[in-house]
Order: sequence, then structure tokens, then C-alpha cells
Amino acid sequence: MQRWRGLDDVPADWGRCVLTIGVFDGVHRGHAQLISRAVKAASERGIPSVLMTFDPHPMEVVRAGSHPAQLTTLARRAELAEELGIDVFCVMPFTTDFMKLTPERYAHEILVERLHVAEVVVGENFTFGKKAAGTVDLLRQIGGRFGFAVDGVNLLAEHAVTFSSTYIRSCVDAGDVGAAAEALGRPHRVEGVVVHGDGRGRELGFPTANIAPPMHSAIPADGVYAAWFTVLGPGPVIGTVAPGERHLAAVSIGTNPTFSGRTRTVEAFVLDGEADLYGQHVAVDFVDRLRGMEKFDSVEALIEQMGRDADTAREILTRADLHHRG
Repeated sequence: MQRWRGLDDVPADWGRCVLTIGVFDGVHRGHAQLISRAVKAASERGIPSVLMTFDPHPMEVVRAGSHPAQLTTLARRAELAEELGIDVFCVMPFTTDFMKLTPERYAHEILVERLHVAEVVVGENFTFGKKAAGTVDLLRQIGGRFGFAVDGVNLLAEHAVTFSSTYIRSCVDAGDVGAAAEALGRPHRVEGVVVHGDGRGRELGFPTANIAPPMHSAIPADGVYAAWFTVLGPGPVIGTVAPGERHLAAVSIGTNPTFSGRTRTVEAFVLDGEADLYGQHVAVDFVDRLRGMEKFDSVEALIEQMGRDADTAREILTRADLHHRG
């Protein structure tokens, strides 16, 4: 898969393509359906498929400070798009100038002159151009003028819930990682670098990896979760934790109320691994929520509960793994 940053990376001899456009945060099941449609259309036409996404999130440029919680990093989005068969992952820098393009100029300058689109595949609620004035109908009219087709795809829904990034963010926010996983088509992931915490887990017999996620990451509600823990490669094998291998983990999110903590942390206790993970880039994939965050009367009561959490997490993840393989 090729990766372009803006239109300057478009090769000089670029021919026609099938394009799908969106933020695609989460690359959820609805997005996957859209992307697969574009990939199929491109293969039928014998031309490349291009996914165009934006950085930063358009909301942040339209109204500073309104950046929604991010379900996937750009790198993860590219990885998931590649798995779905996309040929080119194009990241458009979302600037104030870009935001001011009228729908007509947007379509003519970007889609026609630079990308030479033969077909554009978008969700039926897609909007584009200044003040989001461009609609799928307008895009069809412009396509009729410039000779490209437009496929407006109905949004994927199940049990009267339309899968959208907004819906998934609200699930994550409420700690309902099961519903988030169902809409995403895989567990919700939080990644980050392992940093030094206060070392309290180690003292209690539960050494945890304290994860610092990137800004704007969508972090589940406070509580304890069963999750998969992976060191993202490439990197050295440290202790028993090799990059790319999934390990069972119990993850605690919150402010450590028993020790009157103030800062919200994401701490993963790897159940079957022994390793010093400082400085490693890791991912946590949330499978289920075990309980909310509680304040314990004594350290002993906390240690006892942590032992129970570890057992429950192991049970849930082993079952999930068997179900996945079966």
C-alpha cells in the first residue's frame, strides 16, 4: 500500500482511481463495508483504490478544542485500510484554506484535476466543502459534468443502532467495551508508550505497565477490564513478552482511589508475562469490563480483589480465545 501525505505525493503519471473519503476514525464495520465497496469497484475497473482521510480531525479546525476522542491513531487506520485491500492511503492535512474550498472547487481541483477519479464511494450522509454544503446529490451532479460515478452507500445498522464513530465513542466512554467491539468488528484498542508510574503495583505483587496514550485517545470509563496486551513491533524480546504476541491482561483505569490518586492512569497487569516494558510502544485491546473503580478500606482487601480480577480476566480471555478459534 502506498501512503501519501497530501496531494504533492500524487505521482506525475497518475491515472484514474476509485476514491473513498472520510475521517474513518475506528475503521468500524460501517467503514469496512464502504472501503470494501471501493476496493471491489476498483478491482472491477482494473484501477487503484484510494482512501482519503484527514489530519487533524476536521472538527478541531472548524472549532478549536472540539476534537472528539480518537478511536484509532492514523497509523492504525492505515494498517486496517491495508488489511481491507486499499492501494493508496492518502492523508490530507485539514487546514483553514482546505476548509474554505467551495464544494465545486473541492470536487474539481482535488477529485478531478489531481486524483482523476472514475468513481467516488461515500456514505449517504457524506458532506464536503465549505460549511459542509456539499451533499451526495451535489457530488452526483458534479460527477455527471466531469465524468465520474458516485456510489452513496446506506449506513450499516443492526438492532436499530447505526454503527458510527460517535456511537462507538459513547460506548467506550460508558465502559461498554463489548458493544464497542461489536460495532468495530474487533476490540477497542488503546495504544501508548509504557512510562514510569509510582511503582505501587510492583509493591503489591501486581507489577503493571503504566501506559501513556496519545492526546485525544478514547479511554474507557474508570474500572477494571479484561484485555489483550501486545508490544507493538519491531523491537527486542524482553523477558517473556515478544513483540506482536498477544498476552492476557487485567487493565485498571482510574485514579487509584484507595491511595487518593489524582491523575487518571491506564495500567495493564500482564497475567502470563514477565518483562520490563519501559519505553515500549504497546497496545491494549479491551474485551470486557469486570467492575467499576472502588475504594478499598485496606491494602489487603485491594490485593485480594486484584487477585480475583486477574482470575476473572484469565477466564474471560481464555473463553474469548476459544470462541474466536472455534
